[in-house]
Amino acid sequence: MKKIKALYKKYEEIINYLIVGVLTTIVSWIAYGLCRFVLDVQNSNFQMQVAVLIRWFAGVVFAYFTNRKYVFKSENPNKFKEFCSFTSSRIVTYVMDAVIMAFLPGLLPAKCFGLDADWMATLISAVLVTITNYVFSKFLVFTKKKDNNSEEAK
Repeated sequence: MKKIKALYKKYEEIINYLIVGVLTTIVSWIAYGLCRFVLDVQNSNFQMQVAVLIRWFAGVVFAYFTNRKYVFKSENPNKFKEFCSFTSSRIVTYVMDAVIMAFLPGLLPAKCFGLDADWMATLISAVLVTITNYVFSKFLVFTKKKDNNSEEAK
């Protein structure tokens, strides 16, 4: 049990990030499910896009607050600026995902490791987007300010 606690402590941020990611996915799927219940997504491309946008936004809002509190433990008093920065980074990775999904399935063989090309592209894109979101969050959004007093003490 001590080894498990030590491993968790060592990789706490990444483990929490992955847990929050799974929860974010569930929240966005629930939001999409509710949209499907309310909107006629089967027969309207416009309503489908509205549902996708709502799903994405629900995921981003949930991810921001949970990443802020449980993953990066941000104490930035300017939550609005931080949220805008977080949302901007997620827009970049949303576009990245769209570009990957527009081209990668056509570049892969029809079957790749037993998966259809679109599913393999989805998997590759999800991994790349997750890593990029983590890097953006850690180094651009939830940055820790250096304490000038601790620098002088060294």
